[in-house]
Formats: sequence, structure tokens, C-alpha cells
Amino acid sequence: MSQEAAPEQTADSIPAQGGRPKGLLQQMEELMAALNADLSQLDAELQTSPRTRTEDTPGTAPDTVG
Repeated sequence: MSQEAAPEQTADSIPAQGGRPKGLLQQMEELMAALNADLSQLDAELQTSPRTRTEDTPGTAPDTVG
């Protein structure tokens, strides 16, 4: 698996001197926001990439009756 898949502990998740650690809900919201941004970027990349038609895909047999 890639390093991105592993959760990272950042300075934001470590309590500062006299500070409180982030709550689990806040951490999950931040992770979901980051995931949503990544998925949006992937979707945009896929939308702009050239598409191939099913008929042009190697390994598919033409639909003929003979």
C-alpha cells in the first residue's frame, strides 16, 4: 500500500503545551474533507481524460450472429 493510505500523526493532532487533543469527531471530519478533495480531483482528472469505446477495447468479441 502507498504511504498516503497510512494515517499520519501531524503536529495538529498532538496537543500543544496546555492544549487539548483534537476530538475523534473533528479528526474524522478533517479526514473526510481530505478524502472528498482527493476524490473530486480524481473525478476531474477522469472527466478530462480521453475515453475509449467498448468496441475498441482489445479482447472483446464483436456481437455478430452468423
